[in-house]
Amino acid sequence: MRPTGRLHLGHYHGVLKNWVKLQLEYDSYFFVADWHALTSHYEETRQIEENTWQMVIDWLAAGVNPSSTTLFIQSKVPEHAELHLLLSMITPLSWVERVPTFKDQVSKQKDRDLSTYGFLGYPVLQSADILMYRAGRVPVGADQVPHVEMTREIARRFNHLFGRDEGFERAAEEAVKKLGRKTAKLFQELRRSYREQGSEEALERAQSIVSTQGNLSMGDRDRLLGYAEGSGKIILPEPQALLTENPVMPGLDGQKMSKSYNNTITLREDPESVSKKIRTMTTDPARVKRTDPGDPNKCPVFDLHKIYSNADTQGWITEGCTTAGIGCLDCKGPLIEAILQEQQPMRERALQFEESPELVRSIIAEGCEKARAQARETLDEVRAAMGLDYRSL
Repeated sequence: MRPTGRLHLGHYHGVLKNWVKLQLEYDSYFFVADWHALTSHYEETRQIEENTWQMVIDWLAAGVNPSSTTLFIQSKVPEHAELHLLLSMITPLSWVERVPTFKDQVSKQKDRDLSTYGFLGYPVLQSADILMYRAGRVPVGADQVPHVEMTREIARRFNHLFGRDEGFERAAEEAVKKLGRKTAKLFQELRRSYREQGSEEALERAQSIVSTQGNLSMGDRDRLLGYAEGSGKIILPEPQALLTENPVMPGLDGQKMSKSYNNTITLREDPESVSKKIRTMTTDPARVKRTDPGDPNKCPVFDLHKIYSNADTQGWITEGCTTAGIGCLDCKGPLIEAILQEQQPMRERALQFEESPELVRSIIAEGCEKARAQARETLDEVRAAMGLDYRSL
């Protein structure tokens, strides 16, 4: 996430709840994308550090567990910048120009000068962020799938250009023999089917065969995965998009919850402030008087009830609103209670980190160290593949 301000309930329901779930299923890396913040907010850097620490506290408050994940700050792992540079050398300009979000952001953010080299190249930086950790899965919403697909293309191009070590074909053919006669024959048939007919199913089956072989060394496995595709050794594995549901969280005015619209409730907002915001929310304009019936589908409050209230409560509200059996404040009461109940454990978890900022710094320092170790390992292989390791020095 980019450190552009305090996180709100839209971030929680759209991303953080999913992170908390994924950390139990995968070896996860979550980082503060401070360099990415500079791609569009390069004139507003004074708050980046404070925003960073507050955002990490929000993550921890939401239930992200540093013992189950790696939490770090992007700029504290400078290897990201070097990999970005190296990947930019092989990325065609047309690839970055066609990214849908690039044109979309340029057209939307008229108040910002986004005609910069950094903003144009941010998808390559994002690819470096992913490929640095050889990620198998990247949790994204549907709008970010083109970024993951571009990352796959960059990885594929890199492997094609630099994945052929000396004697690759001979070493790959020797590795095929280790599969056993029957499996080796099937592997070669699938490889031929992919290369001659472009069968993606055949490629996936061939890769599955290699991945399930327990008697192969890591080098042979990588070599065969590249051989199946017809390229070479896989130095940077191609990640897959892990499509996640990113529900659109309605804001206080019925629009999408966003700092830009000034319609948010922050994760750790004071209960009195939350109650006041909900109580003063605009409702169905047809309900001028308490006795006027209303339409819940025209009310921003009911949009939030769809997130926080069960079917029985929503049914009670619909009946009461359309018959003027309940007033707007009656409708808002259960919503206030539900939001405060959701926030209570977050405020409690955050308290220890707010009172002990050194604990947050310690968590991030440990995460940065772990991330850098992995980043150095990847970058060493990338440099070697490109002939930049200079081991004789």
